[in-house]
This record gives sequence, C-alpha cells and structure tokens, in this order.
Amino acid sequence: MAITIALAGNPNSGKTTMFNDLTGSSQHTGNWPGVTVEKKEGRLKGHREVVLQDLPGIYSLSPYSPEEIVSRSYLVNDRPDAIINIVDASNVERNLYLTTQLLELGIPVVVALNMIDVVRKTGDEIDVKKLEQALGCEIVETCALRGEGSVQAAERAVALAKNAAVTLTKNTFAPSKNTITNTAGNAHTSSLSKEAPRFLNRRTAFSNEVEAALDSIGSLVRELGAVKDKVAGKINNGEAYLRWLSIKLFERDAEAAKDAGIADTAEGKRVLAEIEKITTAVEDKLDDDSESIITDGRYNYISDIVKQTVKRKNAFALTLSDRIDRVVTNRILALPIFAGVMFLVYFIAVSTVGAWGTDWVNDVLFGSLVPDGVANGLAALGTAGWLNGLILDGIIAGVGAVIGFLPQMLVLFVLLAFLEDCGYMARIAFILDRIFRRFGLSGKSFIPILVGTGCGVPGIMASRTIESDNDRRMTVMTTTFIPCGAKLPIIALIAGALFPGSMWVAPSAYFLGIFAILVSGIMLKKLKRFSGRATPFVMELPAYHLPTPGGVLRTMLERGLAFVKRAGTIVLAATVLVWFLSSFDTSMQMVDTTDSILAIIGDKIAVIFSPLGWGDWRAAVATITGLIAKENVVGTFGVLYGFAEVAEDGAEYWPQLIAAFTPLAAYAFLAFNLLCAPCFAAIGAIHREMMDVRWTLFAVAYQCGFAYVISLIIFQMGRLFGGGGFTVGSAVAIVFILTLVWMIGFKKPYAVPAGERLSGAPASEVA
Repeated sequence: MAITIALAGNPNSGKTTMFNDLTGSSQHTGNWPGVTVEKKEGRLKGHREVVLQDLPGIYSLSPYSPEEIVSRSYLVNDRPDAIINIVDASNVERNLYLTTQLLELGIPVVVALNMIDVVRKTGDEIDVKKLEQALGCEIVETCALRGEGSVQAAERAVALAKNAAVTLTKNTFAPSKNTITNTAGNAHTSSLSKEAPRFLNRRTAFSNEVEAALDSIGSLVRELGAVKDKVAGKINNGEAYLRWLSIKLFERDAEAAKDAGIADTAEGKRVLAEIEKITTAVEDKLDDDSESIITDGRYNYISDIVKQTVKRKNAFALTLSDRIDRVVTNRILALPIFAGVMFLVYFIAVSTVGAWGTDWVNDVLFGSLVPDGVANGLAALGTAGWLNGLILDGIIAGVGAVIGFLPQMLVLFVLLAFLEDCGYMARIAFILDRIFRRFGLSGKSFIPILVGTGCGVPGIMASRTIESDNDRRMTVMTTTFIPCGAKLPIIALIAGALFPGSMWVAPSAYFLGIFAILVSGIMLKKLKRFSGRATPFVMELPAYHLPTPGGVLRTMLERGLAFVKRAGTIVLAATVLVWFLSSFDTSMQMVDTTDSILAIIGDKIAVIFSPLGWGDWRAAVATITGLIAKENVVGTFGVLYGFAEVAEDGAEYWPQLIAAFTPLAAYAFLAFNLLCAPCFAAIGAIHREMMDVRWTLFAVAYQCGFAYVISLIIFQMGRLFGGGGFTVGSAVAIVFILTLVWMIGFKKPYAVPAGERLSGAPASEVA
C-alpha cells in the first residue's frame, strides 16, 4: 500500500528544492481536481511505495488564497500519512505559525529545519532537542540546496507513517512536569507524559477565555453527523480534528464549517448560532475579533518557544543579506541596478557568449555539416527532387533556423535561473510592487511575469496566486508581453541581421515588454471590468545564497529540452506545412516560391501590415505561423528565405532578410511579434485561467490591437523623424499617441457606485 507524505511550508522556505532533491526525475505536474492550482507529485527515491505530495507554498491554513484552500482541503480531508514541514531556520518565529496549525491536525509531522547553513554562518544556535520537546515532533536539520538532511527527514516521516503507535489519543495533551508558560500566564503542554509515545504532536495553548470557548464549541459539534463520524475514528485521530475544527469555527471559518457538513442541516445551523454567541462573548471580553485573538495566541506561544530554544549571536547585527539589500532595494538605486542587471543578462546571452555558440551552430553545424551530409546521403540514395526539397529546404532549413538559437537560449536560462535561485528576483518583485501599484497592478503580478521569461504558459498559470479576479485577469492578459524563451530567436535574428554589433536591441525587447505591461495596467484599470484596488502583496525575502550548479543546470536543461521538444514537434510540423504551401501551386505543381499557394495567401494578409513597414508576404506569413509557436517565425523565414550561411567576418546574416527589411521596419516587426497574441498553447492557458470564451477573445484581441498600435507608432514616427515626410500613416500614429496619453494621464478611473465593494479591498474601504 502506498504511503503519502505531504511537503508543506512557507514560500521561499526551500520546499521545492527539497522536493526536487527527494524525487529526482520521478515527478509529474498537473492540476488539483476542480481547481487551477498546480499539483506536483513524485516518488521518493529508493522507496517506490512512497508518494511525495508537494503542496503549494502557504503561510497558514486560513482560506485567503486558492493555494491555502487547496492545501488545507488536502490535509484535512485527504489526510496524508505524514507531513514534512519545511521551516526556514533563519526565520523560525515566522515559519512556526504554519507549524502550529499543522500539528493540530493529528497527522504525524517531521519538521525539516531547512537552511541550517545560514544559521551556522551567522553564529546563531537552535536547541533542536528542546524545540522537539516543545513542539512534540521530530526535527531534522537540513540544507535542501546541498542535499543535506533531506533524505533523513523523509525516512523519519516514512517511519512515523508506518508506526501505528504514533497516533494522538485523548490523553495526549495532559499536562506534564515540563511546561512553557506564555505571557498571559497559561500553562502550555510542551513535553509528553511518560505513558505517551515519543514525539506526539503538541497543540497551541491559548488564553483561559479562549480555551473555555473552544471546549464549549467542541462539546456542541461533537455529536453532529459528519463530525461525529470523524471523531469516532474514520480519520486519524478524531479528537485532534475536533480541536482543529473548534478553532476554525471560533474564527468564523466558513470553509471549515462547509467541509464538516455543519451548515447543511437545521441542527448544524442551530449549533452555528450558538457558536456565534460564544465567539461574540469572547470578542467583547478581550476587545478584539476572533481571528486576531487566535493569531495573537499563536504568536505568543511561538514567541515563548523561540525565546527558550533560539539564541542569536547578535540580534542587532546586520546580516550579509541585509547589507546587500540596503543597496539593491534602495528606493533610488534599485531600479537602475535592476535595469543594469537585465541589460547585462540579455547582452551576455544574445551578443557575446550565446552569440558565439549560435554562430558555430549556424555557420558550421547547420551551415555545412548537416546540409552537406544529408545532401550527399540523399544523392547516394537517388531520392526524388521533391523529397530532397522537403528535407533540405523544409525540415533542415526550418528547424535548423530555430535550433541555431539554442545556445543563446541556454545562456539566458542559466543567467535567469541564477538570479532566481540566489534570491535577487524575489527582491525585484518587492521593488516593482511600489511601481506596479501606481499603475494599477500588484507586486504579485511580477511573479507571473518572472515565470513568463521562461515560458508564457506557466507564467499565465502563476497568476492564480492573485486573489482579486480583476487583477488576475489583467495579469493574464499582460504577462505574455514579456519576452519568453520562444521569442528569443526572433530577438536574436533581428538583432544579428539588421543591427549587427548593437548592444541595445535585445535588452530593449525586455524593457519594451515591461513598458507594455505598465501602460496596459494604467489603461485597463480605468475600465469598469478591471476597476478596484490592487491586491495587497506580502512575501518573505529569502536570504541571499549561491545557487548550486546542479540546480541551475537542472533548470536550464528543463527549459532547453522543452524548447527542443517544441522544435521537434510543433515547429517541425509547421515548417513542413510552410514548405509544402510555398513549393506548390493550386494545381499541385512544384513552382517558385513567388507563385506558390502561400504567396497568394500571404499577399492577401500582407496589406494589413503595410502601415507597420513590413508589407512583404513572407513577413506576414511568418507572423501568422508564429501564433502556432513563436519559434515558427524564425523557422518560416528559414524556409522562405533559405538558410543562408553567415559570412566569415560576421557582417552578413541572411542577406535576403536584410534586403527585405529596413532597420526601422525590422524593429517594428520585432515589437509586433513580441507583443501580439502568444502561441496557441499560451492562448489555451489563458482560456483555462479565464474560464470564459468571451474573456479569452477579449484578451487576444487586446494583445493584437495593442501590438499593432505600438508597432505602427514605432515605424511611422521613426519614419517621420528620419526625414520620410508627413503621411496619412504619420497622422494615424499621432492620433494613437494622443489616445494613449489621454488614457494614461487624463481619463478618469471608473467611479465605483456607493455601496459597491472595490475589487481586492476590504469591505471597510468601499468608495
């Protein structure tokens, strides 16, 4: 029989790192049943019967976000056999808030005291034995980043899950000789009675008034239907469940009442009314709301434990992370530093190290070795001319054009993975929160944008952490403006072919995406369907640390393999189709490209893009195929223009492409393909997140319309200031500019009617 171990912890506690370390490649990702929150499972290495369930990173089991609802529902209703609670050892007090809630569930818990290396470096000390006794659970010191202690924590969890004796009983919480007393003078059980098995989970002790209220609530719900069944033993340790449920009902947790089936019957509704009277009485006596009372009680309890188990070498000394943050999160320096870092990242990936690898792949591998070798082989076999054309001009030219940019992508993935793992990107989310909120977005919106630099699909899915529906939809619509890995070949192609030696083209593509997101945030937030306050943003900043080479390489390989897989499937199919349509006419006779079916279709479409400076049918067709997969833009060019070799001095790059575009038109082409609707896979993700066809169509229409406007402004105004003279296109561009200025600076936001709650704002903040 399989054993299920749940991994639970705060965001940035190292939970995912530990999960990857324990499962290796035996993991898979999906969605939780009925919701769009990511679900990750894997088999424990060396224990095929043990399933590890990586729960979403959460701060508590209160239902404020989809992640917290999913995690709590899984722990309470599905009941894993054991829990590994990952705790950031450098921030024990904050992390133990979730721990106290997990311990109340009656499920065996092993605390993985993670990032212990940070504690050792600072000279702090944690008395693990005393902390074990205080919490009533086993604790293992770990450093998931280095693979230290992770396996031991997992093995202890498996042992606890197998040990039928490790189950809480009604006598578990009987006071013993050793107690910890909180500031209110209440005795907390902090060690086990002699008769009890070792390491039985402790419960948080609250003030006398709260404890009396919880006892009364427990007595009221004990005999109710579903609750009685659970307490009777249909789940592990019904008494612990009863305690947990009593706390949640005291907090007026509607989800807990719903899960327990209390609100479904007349008797249950009567009991809830009695509980409301009990709760209100305690609130009146303590002059606070019930949720705050419970929160204060937990932190008082945790504070007492931390005082007795954690010794700080110098509580007032600044850590290395603090000293670095004084610079990189400085209100004045933060943004210039961020701009410089991202400029350097794209410069290294596209113009230096990555470009050297790409030059070799294009010049040598796909410039001579592969085409010459395949051509010689086909000649030896005496294959038909059409088959030679399909393989050489279709598959090798198209797929080879895309694969040629893989070295640049791998370098970019390495650099981004380093920034993510070292802790810098978390600071960027904090920094940009101040800016994003001014533009109607939350700092939480940067998380999907960050994820979207690898691929737009997980970036869109990452918007699930945003509670407000309006903010989430707006983030979904704008996340793909940021250049993803699939768009990098387009950037590299334009930068290398039309702007040889220029350092600014690739980084400008990234900042163009940021600009589009901010401008869209201002404009959309002024519309009725997106009105409301930005969702509050709270996140914990992890300590800076050097990422492990293995972790960075794993991230790079995962993203790189995903790109190669797309090149070998979607791009391959698309290039074959493009070759066929560009090689045959309507009578199915092989003809020149200019007389082909594709040329006829392209000529009809190209007129749409003429005001943007690239009315050539080849560019129009490449843009349309880019909707299938963005890599297809380059693959289509490879088929239609031919995979021309790069000159030895590097001065030329696809000469036919250079002849077809002016630099200004090329940049307008780049802008449109970066900002327009993403690939079909990302559009599908938008539909899954929007859960509405009309919203999806609106998102795609907005993205394409915004891309068209920005591209037209770039070309027409560049042409005007470049001495091209005033034309109708110039007039249209000026109208678009004035409209954007009006939307950004002068249009008044939608006025929320009195009594209508603002999106993402507390009820007390109604306008």
